[in-house]
Amino acid sequence: MNLPYPIRVALVDDHSLVRDGIKSLLAVMAQLEVVGEAENGADAIDMVGRCQPDLLLVDISLKDINGLELTRLLRSQYPSLKVLVLSMYDNYEYVSESVRSGASGYVLKNAPSREIIAAIEAIVSGGTFYSAEIAQRLIADKSTDNELTPRESQVLYKMAQGLNNKEMARELDISVRTVETHRLSIRRKLNIDKPAALVKYAIDHGIISR
Repeated sequence: MNLPYPIRVALVDDHSLVRDGIKSLLAVMAQLEVVGEAENGADAIDMVGRCQPDLLLVDISLKDINGLELTRLLRSQYPSLKVLVLSMYDNYEYVSESVRSGASGYVLKNAPSREIIAAIEAIVSGGTFYSAEIAQRLIADKSTDNELTPRESQVLYKMAQGLNNKEMARELDISVRTVETHRLSIRRKLNIDKPAALVKYAIDHGIISR
């Protein structure tokens, strides 16, 4: 990560072993500082108020409140707070609800550690990130007048992972200008360009399905 200041991170998970594992993973990222942790929603609300983290990693299954409802509540109180959902569930309804609640990403707990790190880097840099399995599900387009081409779907997939134009061009083996052309086409078809808003728009308007 090439960020000008330490990123304050907090963890919400009802299993201490999971929190310890995440802290060990984050320890390799020098520009991150774990400033708090909580095992339930009530403690999380208090902890966020005290610690003022920049990024919250939250599980869905908590003892007292659904992690997505907690996300919605905290985002309404702290609009600048970034949230990454870490979950064992790849359920489409959970993913779509995480978008609506204001989360910037959704990563499966069994994802490789490099994917979790990539998600954090993308989100703290202002982007979004979804696990590969999740992103593939989110871009399963219906047959509509706004249907994306296979290549546009690939570009949308990479956008959902927080990649910039140069990174997308390299991974898709196409030119940056071609990436820009596809992004313009996606924006024209869906009438929106920001990655998180693209996903939300597509869900709200029935453009994507399981």
